[in-house]
Amino acid sequence: MTSNSESLTLAATAAAAERAAMAASHDGTPPTGPDGGAAGEGARHEVVIAPGRGDRMIDWRELVDYRDLCLFLIWRGIKARYAQSVIGVGWAVVQPLFSMLVFTVVFGKLARISSDGVPYAVFNFVAMVPWTYFSNAVSDGSASLVTNAGMISKVYFPRLILPLAAVAAKLVDFVIALALLAVLLVVYRIVPTWGVVTLPLLTGLMVLTAFGMATWMTALAVQYRDVQHAMTFVLQLLMYSAPVVYPASLIPNRYELLGWTVNPQWLYALNPMVGVIEGFRSALLGTRTMPWDFLAIGSVSAALLAYSGLRYFRSREHVFADVA
Repeated sequence: MTSNSESLTLAATAAAAERAAMAASHDGTPPTGPDGGAAGEGARHEVVIAPGRGDRMIDWRELVDYRDLCLFLIWRGIKARYAQSVIGVGWAVVQPLFSMLVFTVVFGKLARISSDGVPYAVFNFVAMVPWTYFSNAVSDGSASLVTNAGMISKVYFPRLILPLAAVAAKLVDFVIALALLAVLLVVYRIVPTWGVVTLPLLTGLMVLTAFGMATWMTALAVQYRDVQHAMTFVLQLLMYSAPVVYPASLIPNRYELLGWTVNPQWLYALNPMVGVIEGFRSALLGTRTMPWDFLAIGSVSAALLAYSGLRYFRSREHVFADVA
């Protein structure tokens, strides 16, 4: 096995050997192998690992072939999170719940940040649910190659499975937090709007954003350990750059700069999580109309983030086994 970027090609030369042996049994000639030698004990399977096509972003067929490994890694990630845990899956709601309580006291009561006419606690929790998923998925995804260094240096499998499984495993926590959010809506007697039908679209954009950033970060972290040390700090900065503790309506929509009129909200929406969070609030709380402009800009940003992340991941894949 080489450590280069590779795709697995199975050359089952045994089939040719068996055909030769069958032919020999009919015409009486000694069976021969595929190279003309003796068959029988000479029948062998040959595994060839060759460099893949550089322009191929994702080898879907290979991912399908390794789907059992991907499902196993997802299950292992879920099980490892709650193994030997006293409250088990309760940890999925502890983080957003306690963050909501702290933010409600600090930003809702003391700083009196606007909550667009709804109780600040539920206003903040609606944002914490997608943000907690994004934060944890990026954090675990960025560490996926380093924590599995022993595996990737010993056996071949599509490396992309590791960040993909880390991002997918966090969807379990997301669903559990959504269930708690439904309880909060009942307690506060808030009826979701018709926009609730867009939740699958918002969730897809959220997952795409987390996956794109995770591929970038994991490819960087495997070579530069500084990335892992900086992840907590970076994610905190990103949280305050998204409308988690304040509404996006606080961002002005018109600004004069050197004689030009610019729209700061459109620049703000380059962060795909802005559209996701404001979309959740629109769908579940009705604090605003569905922010299609934010979602359109954020979708383009998320697609570019995922595309560039995959390109960089593929370009560095050949050194993962050596530097991990």
